[in-house]
Amino acid sequence: MKRTTVKLPEDLDREMRDEAVRRGLTLSEWTREAIEAHLPRQRGRRRLRATGAGNSGQADTSERIEEILAAEWPEIINGRD
Repeated sequence: MKRTTVKLPEDLDREMRDEAVRRGLTLSEWTREAIEAHLPRQRGRRRLRATGAGNSGQADTSERIEEILAAEWPEIINGRD
């Protein structure tokens, strides 16, 4: 793999690192997935990127889904789109 350096504001760097930890990924893995998600697909079938999906460590996630979605995307869930 090729190494690339990117300069980021400190707050964006912290958010990226926190999200990678939350998903159980290294910062490099999370960054590659984020970049791939924004590139046009020209290499055949699109691969699903669900590493760590469903592994929140919380036992009541399905019972709290409305609350969780409202916290993550209030403008969509509460009709302010």
